[in-house]
Formats: sequence, C-alpha cells, structure tokens
Amino acid sequence: MEKSVDFTKCNALIQAYMGDAVIELLARRRIIGDGDHKVSELNVEAKSYVTAVSQSAAVERLLPHLTEREEAIFKYGRNAKGVNVPKSASAIDYRRATGLECLFGRLYLEGNMARAEELFDLAYGRETE
Repeated sequence: MEKSVDFTKCNALIQAYMGDAVIELLARRRIIGDGDHKVSELNVEAKSYVTAVSQSAAVERLLPHLTEREEAIFKYGRNAKGVNVPKSASAIDYRRATGLECLFGRLYLEGNMARAEELFDLAYGRETE
C-alpha cells in the first residue's frame, strides 16, 4: 500500500527541485514550438531560461505580478537554508533563482499549472534576454 504524501508540505529545496523541472518543461515547450531545430541548438536555447542569472533576471520582471502568497513562497525558497552556491553565479542570483524554482514547484504540486504558465510568460515574455 502506497503512503499518501502532501508534496506541498515538502521543504523549500524539494519544491525548488520540482520547480527546476517545471521551468525546464515550460522552456522546452516554448522553444520546440518555435520550429524545427537541432537538439544541440535546443539545449543551448533552453539554457537561456534555466541558468541562475537568467532566472534572477526573470524574478525582476515577475515580482510586480505576484500575489502576496506567491511572493511569500518565493521568499521561502530564496531564504532556504542549505543552498550551495555554484561558482557560475552570485549568491544573490542563485538564491533568487531558488526562490523562483520554489514558486514554480509549489504551483505545480498544488495542481496550478495554469498559473505557472501565466507567470512563465510574464517572467520570460516571448523572448529571453
């Protein structure tokens, strides 16, 4: 018998782990919708959505559109303990990216992909920077 788990009660880093996958999925869906490309080109383009620096920039565009609750979830992820910052990003960018991923993970785990898609479009527009 499987144990029932309320994934929305997972810690912030677990939610961010799921959010990383959600953002990757939304980015891939967008870029394959732009027409035929070589897979290597798709991987390069996908990185423009999923690096800590690009996600931190997306946070700037997204913050004015968040509800109070969504902002609280973002801050919960941003302030999570145990984050190991890689050399490829600043601590601020990495923490903001973790907050963004936490938000997308929570929305997915709550079954609110429509809002995740709406926020993705607000965060990334039609073109990434």
